[in-house]
Amino acid sequence: MTENAVRTDRAPAPAGAYSQGVVAGGFLFTSGFGPQDPVDGAIAPSVGEQTTQVLANISAVLAERGLTLDDVVKTTVHLENLKADFMEFDAVYEEHFSAPYPVRTTVGSDLANILVEIDVTAKLRD
Repeated sequence: MTENAVRTDRAPAPAGAYSQGVVAGGFLFTSGFGPQDPVDGAIAPSVGEQTTQVLANISAVLAERGLTLDDVVKTTVHLENLKADFMEFDAVYEEHFSAPYPVRTTVGSDLANILVEIDVTAKLRD
């Protein structure tokens, strides 16, 4: 199987030994993205604003292969404050995806000074 790394300056650069995304087996898999603005590293205060930025970061990686959030089939979401932030997160998430929604796993996690992190799997177009 051939794997191809995906890289864009329109999303935060990796902070370690990993790729922003990898194309393999007919899918694009992204790393988990946080809410850092790729230009200045700023992080918004609310989970809703952070979710918007995370999805913009993911969208930038998807766009490198001509994909959008409509091509996403699976998401994994980590919330720092699962019970307190789920409703606000979910409302913003729903604005960015359309039915049929991707399958999703949402868990509470100990995140490093952020409120949300998301990774996705998108199906490549034929």
